[in-house]
Amino acid sequence: MPRPTRIEYSGAFHHVMNRGRHRRTIFHDDMEYHMFLQTLQEAHLDYGAIFHAYCLMGNHYHLLIETPKANLGLIMKHVNGLYTQRYNRKRKLDGPLFRGRYKSVLVDSDDYLLQLSRYIHRNPIDTKRPLISSLKDYLWSSYPAYINQVSAPDWLNREKTYQMLGHRHRFTGYRNYVEEGVDEDIKRFYSKGNVLSVLGSKEFRKEREEENKHIDTDKLRLALEDKPEIEKVMTLVSQALKMNQEELRTKSTGRRVNKAERAFAIYACHQYSQASHKDIAVHFNLSHVGSVSHPLSRIRNEIQKGAWGKEVKWVEKQLYIVKRA
Repeated sequence: MPRPTRIEYSGAFHHVMNRGRHRRTIFHDDMEYHMFLQTLQEAHLDYGAIFHAYCLMGNHYHLLIETPKANLGLIMKHVNGLYTQRYNRKRKLDGPLFRGRYKSVLVDSDDYLLQLSRYIHRNPIDTKRPLISSLKDYLWSSYPAYINQVSAPDWLNREKTYQMLGHRHRFTGYRNYVEEGVDEDIKRFYSKGNVLSVLGSKEFRKEREEENKHIDTDKLRLALEDKPEIEKVMTLVSQALKMNQEELRTKSTGRRVNKAERAFAIYACHQYSQASHKDIAVHFNLSHVGSVSHPLSRIRNEIQKGAWGKEVKWVEKQLYIVKRA
């Protein structure tokens, strides 16, 4: 079976994952966690790697890396190779530590950086057997630095993520954002049988295809399902709710309370359209990208309790998501 396509260019963002060979533990004690973090610092100094998030998880790790020099291969050769040497020297072992080639996903940072940082940071609590009861207590991820509980290392860049969040109180804003849980589209993407090559919008994928005509672009086209434009979904939602689209897009300032319907419209556009969080924030006149998360959480909770079933079923039927009898 051919190896997954690697796409590298200056300024690219990559979500990189690797785990121990035969799922064996790669971090046994505090010293080994610190050894791995040291290799990240060296990759920053020697290869210009910019780390936006990390989470070390016993038998695997997650990294969100920006590569100004288009050199992901060199960075990961350093990280995996040098850590293996240090691990083997410490434990008086020999041979490979990792299962093989690392997995990497090219990330559309404008649309997915914020969501992906949350996905990475929630790993210790979203596993089948949570490692801790509160994320702030997990020492081996960048999350404590993001909420200002510990000092951030020089090689960790938090600023772009904070900018995407757009919250005046960055530490409490980010904590609240992470506590809301992982987005459904991120869950779907990473639940696929094989981790795909690209996490990004339709436009982002087309740009990468144009830049990499020599690569089998079918692998890129598979990265995200093609979804309708936000306008089509809004048309269906307005029909399902029997409300004017402008009513749904505008935050209520008068006596009419449309908060629930407006939240459902935001949820539907996120769930069924190709729109990013940024697109949705603009479409619904929200103050910042982070404001999208609250209505999503609200409607998910209400759906779990049995609400919105009729509207969801109708919209999905129009989109042919549910097969017709």
